[in-house]
Amino acid sequence: MTSVAIVIPTLLGGAPLKKCLAALERQTYRDFEIIVVNNGVDNGVDSSEVSARVIQMPRNVGFGAAVNAAIRSSDTALIATLNDDTEPDTGWLDALVREINSDPQVGMCASQIRRFQADCLDSAGMLICLDGSSKQRGGCMPRASFDRSGDALLPSACAALYRRSMLNQIGLFDEDFFLYCEDTDLGLRAQWADWRCRYVAGASTRHHYSLTAGSVSCLKARLVERNRIWLAIKNFPPRLLLALPFVSFARYLSQLRSIGSSNSAAAGFINSGQSRWSAAGIVIRAHWETLFELPRLIRKRNIVRSTRRIRADEFIHILYRNRITAWEIGQQ
Repeated sequence: MTSVAIVIPTLLGGAPLKKCLAALERQTYRDFEIIVVNNGVDNGVDSSEVSARVIQMPRNVGFGAAVNAAIRSSDTALIATLNDDTEPDTGWLDALVREINSDPQVGMCASQIRRFQADCLDSAGMLICLDGSSKQRGGCMPRASFDRSGDALLPSACAALYRRSMLNQIGLFDEDFFLYCEDTDLGLRAQWADWRCRYVAGASTRHHYSLTAGSVSCLKARLVERNRIWLAIKNFPPRLLLALPFVSFARYLSQLRSIGSSNSAAAGFINSGQSRWSAAGIVIRAHWETLFELPRLIRKRNIVRSTRRIRADEFIHILYRNRITAWEIGQQ
């Protein structure tokens, strides 16, 4: 059997984490260790109260840094990432390990993630917009829509499996992202290095969506808007970078139009008490932070270029095959 380190970053701890750990105890695949990375302070998480090894961080270092700390502290061939507000089905880990072991070119696997709040999907892998935004594939769709395994662009790190040899080649999660889009950035870097991703329909788990940061919080909006620009600068070929402002503008227009729809994220942001000026301030701040960080982002882009194994046109073809349009993402 192949050993797996299951990494669970947590900020709040509490009942959701305990339910997640209880679900892992029921897994049919048994060759794993659980590493809980505690990003919270005084939240009651310690090794004497949970059935896992606990790494205590000095402060909230973000998702990527927490996962990286656990990866560096382990030596397993495979690393699974799992949100603390998930409850994987009993065959979740077994299905993921079987799939990744079936092909040495597969470096990452996506789970079938279902929403607790409704009988529908949260994610069946991820899609990419050409402004750098990413979106859950299959979100709010029936499970039957994605009941077969197949190739995908990249997994949501909410419930994913990664090959350590791939991470040794392309690097770990980008800790500067802090929260959101770091899994998309890692997945794109893996695609450049000619690693494949598989969606595993049998690897099913349930998830409380955005339980920690909130589905329409200012924190989430700011980090998502900033990080989508950062991952584009790091990963997009020049021709896509030239189109980035135009695609971004198209998404902004779509989001403005969607404010009248009660189901869109933009409408949820405004209905939560925020104003259009708040949204504009988030956009301005994201671009200002990008300008400030541009020298470092260019250095990171050069590192990505040094590990790539496919041509730019091949990479673009992969993106278009797993693409969501600016108009579609603005309406969601």
